[in-house]
Amino acid sequence: MPFYLVALYLCIQLAILHPFYISVTDMVYNPAEQRMEIAQKIFWDDLEVALGGKYGEKVNFLNPESADKLDQMIESYLLQNNEIRVNGELLTLTYLGYEVEEDAAWFYIESGKVKEPKEIKVRNTMLFEDFPTQQNIVNVYVGKSPKSMIMYLKKPEGVVRF
Repeated sequence: MPFYLVALYLCIQLAILHPFYISVTDMVYNPAEQRMEIAQKIFWDDLEVALGGKYGEKVNFLNPESADKLDQMIESYLLQNNEIRVNGELLTLTYLGYEVEEDAAWFYIESGKVKEPKEIKVRNTMLFEDFPTQQNIVNVYVGKSPKSMIMYLKKPEGVVRF
């Protein structure tokens, strides 16, 4: 059984037993643009807690007092908690924005130009400070088949090779 199906099964079982904290990141290498295109799905209420703790103020994700300020907070948080190395090279990431989808939101990031990945090392520490049981699933697509990793508090990084 593929790793990502096992991870999904375990997450469903955990959800039945008690509340869980999880995010999903899809990283796709775009060979035409020579970029990593990244989409992260995070429960926005969990992100409110993390941003509120980091910035010392109440955060209202669905009805922000200042949309620009919220966007700056999100950008800073995401870029501080995501580190990606392709073929040993640290990527420069650019935050593009987000869209809300019911109880979660999709956040979009892209890298600068990068050669086709042979090895990708990801460090994803999102929400670990506020939720010790947080798990961040990362699916990496180079070509057709994804490779997946799970990051958690005691293992905040992983490596895939193509």
